[in-house]
Amino acid sequence: MTSISMKRRALAAMATAFTLAPIGAWAQALGGDKPLRMIVPLAAGSTVDAVARAVAPALGRGTGHPVVVENVASAGGIPGTQQIVRAPKDGLTLGMISSNHVINPGIYKSIPFDSLKDITPIAVLATVPLVLVVNPALPVKSVKELLAHAKAKPGTLNYGSAGNGSTLHLAAELLVSETGIDMKHVPYRGTGPLITDLIGGQMNLAFVSVSQVAPQVKAGTLRALAVSTRQRSAALPEVPTLAEAGVSGYEFDAWIALVGPAGLPRPAVDAAATAIRAAMKSPEAQAAITGQGLAVLDIGPDAAPAFFQSELAKHQKLVRQSGATLD
Repeated sequence: MTSISMKRRALAAMATAFTLAPIGAWAQALGGDKPLRMIVPLAAGSTVDAVARAVAPALGRGTGHPVVVENVASAGGIPGTQQIVRAPKDGLTLGMISSNHVINPGIYKSIPFDSLKDITPIAVLATVPLVLVVNPALPVKSVKELLAHAKAKPGTLNYGSAGNGSTLHLAAELLVSETGIDMKHVPYRGTGPLITDLIGGQMNLAFVSVSQVAPQVKAGTLRALAVSTRQRSAALPEVPTLAEAGVSGYEFDAWIALVGPAGLPRPAVDAAATAIRAAMKSPEAQAAITGQGLAVLDIGPDAAPAFFQSELAKHQKLVRQSGATLD
């Protein structure tokens, strides 16, 4: 073996050791084979739950600790998040949360924790692209035509959402705010009934996650006008972004993040960030990412706090504009 080859192998070994060291230190600190508790403050079968369960096996393999995913669903995720923030700061309890976390402070009169001060952001993992769809009977085939129609007939178009203050509601509220159009909001109890009424013509338009309506768009039972994200969706590559369609600067997406309780020691934070980054590359996670139509992010513990602050400010402004409230 040449000296160059030996040096390359040595460097590769050092790089591997450096990558695994934080995980090893975390596992050693946890001790034994204690399970890691992953709280998902949303219902089983949700996009966040699907990602949590997909990364759990790889996260367990990487840390040497089995990962138990626990759903604590109700009241917009507040009870589940409360369990996360009150958990011991030992790294054994983490949470997989969504952008509901930065919406709830505006739509509930009070919540039993501070959305910024009471968590330790570890990583922002992925975004959930939304797509603006209309019933094909509506005589518009582009965002430009939709805006012209709405301005010519103010207050006559109805847009649906999964409920007051939901990400689907706020995505539409941002469109209203950016364009000055006048539409009527109709909140539903979940996306299932909303999609049914969109297809049936009882509802004119809505923002819905790409994964939930891509089949209907391809079948022609719904017409896609634009996606909400900065980049086009791989699931609907022919559909432009709203910015491309003429709403300059528009960008909105739901997101998924890994957090711990406030005060989580930095070694545990770094180790968890390293472990989840590796787990997101596992076959199980990649299958879930593709199936849910997600766009992967790689925002680690250094940048995640600023991301949370920015998202909280953005969503609270939209909540105030919408007037949404749940108690």
